[in-house]
Amino acid sequence: MPSRFNPLNHTFALTVLMATLSAVMLCSCVNVPAEPHAVAVPDASTAELPADIRQAGNNAWPADRWWTRYGDAQLDALVDRALQASPSLSAAAARVDAAQSALVVTRAAAGAETGVAADVNRQRYSANGLFPEPIGGGTFNDFSVKLQARYDFDVWGRNRAQVAAAAGEEFARKAEAAQVREKLAGSVARSYFELQSQWALAANLREQAAAQQTLIDDKARRVARGLSSADEPRAEAAKLADLRARIAEAEAAATGQREALRALLGHGEDALAALQARPLPAAQATLPAHLGYELLARRPDLQAARWRVEASMNRVDAAQAAFYPDINLAGSLGLDSLTLPNLLKTASRTFFVGPTLALPLFSTGTLKGQLGQTRSARDELIADYDQRVLDAVRDVAQAAAALQGLSAQAAQQHEASTLLDAQQRSAQARQRQGLADRATTVQADLAVLRERQAELQLDRQRLQTEVALTQALGGGFHAEASATISRN
Repeated sequence: MPSRFNPLNHTFALTVLMATLSAVMLCSCVNVPAEPHAVAVPDASTAELPADIRQAGNNAWPADRWWTRYGDAQLDALVDRALQASPSLSAAAARVDAAQSALVVTRAAAGAETGVAADVNRQRYSANGLFPEPIGGGTFNDFSVKLQARYDFDVWGRNRAQVAAAAGEEFARKAEAAQVREKLAGSVARSYFELQSQWALAANLREQAAAQQTLIDDKARRVARGLSSADEPRAEAAKLADLRARIAEAEAAATGQREALRALLGHGEDALAALQARPLPAAQATLPAHLGYELLARRPDLQAARWRVEASMNRVDAAQAAFYPDINLAGSLGLDSLTLPNLLKTASRTFFVGPTLALPLFSTGTLKGQLGQTRSARDELIADYDQRVLDAVRDVAQAAAALQGLSAQAAQQHEASTLLDAQQRSAQARQRQGLADRATTVQADLAVLRERQAELQLDRQRLQTEVALTQALGGGFHAEASATISRN
């Protein structure tokens, strides 16, 4: 049986067709401003170390929990405690939650919108208006319940670009949270190593002070016997006073680092009560032979900057799509009645469906300004990203070069310490044989202690530089360097 001709259906289809054709014709006349200059593309070829520094690399990146490689249970516990109770990490987590919520809102706005509307109103219609009597001049109630829906076809990808930009911001916030975590772990490690270094330095200086006091006592006995001038013990006493001043300085520095640790942990006075002096750990530096794109994936700050560049590019796409017509389909289905008892009757049903077309004919100036702003923001973020890459390579190169220098100094220092140890043993042997006095042995002991003090200073610098290198290499963070936000 042939279908019955329905003029309403044909009229609706014709309306949709005409709206679509009109949109296509109008799009051919849209004039989106061209890019004022070529868009810069980040180049990872700059993320490379000089050849003389690459030779020192052991082709290894820091592990996720890099601080555990030092084998110090106290350090491990301190870092873990700081990561659990840090206000900065809580703030970073809150920023991630905010970005995720913004993404949910953007996605919801980009899809189909549905809702239920209920209205009750009372209105008097003008007797001289559009409606004749009995409507005109009368007052009526109106009750309605409607299910409304709207769908944006997103022909030009504006909504998709906005969702991608919101996703990029979320990924950037997550990378920033990882950066906060790495900075916090590095700060705890630096303060801990500095505290242990100051404790070790103070202990060494106390040994020197004890040896110096022995030397003063020996000089005093020689003066009492008329074998030496009174100026000699005074000179040695001045050296002892200097040592005691340096002991006080080291102890004050240790106290400062202890309080810095306490602040990083966010705990009370008993947080560090069980902390004990430990020998400084051996060298544990890691340095990859090549950086390249891997550095971009290892540095959370670079990842955050890269995702913001991606988000800015999507915002440019959304700003360009705003120049084109916005085609939507809207409809409603519900009940409408002048009296409440009749509202739920079949005769009260009503519906509406139809396309809508929004044309930005008279807002071109505003759209051009918005597009210019988003393009400028994108260019600024790309330039900032390129600068961050250069700074990251510089940080790695400087830390690696400093470690190379410290290693060379440590080798020379070890050689000098070996010679002084041999000299100390010789002095002790000669004293036992009666061929040298006590002062000679004490002087040899002091020389060895001073060399150990120099070694402590080198170890202190090495540990601080190792942590700086670890942070420059991303602190164990790793992300997919080639991942990009989909714009389709």
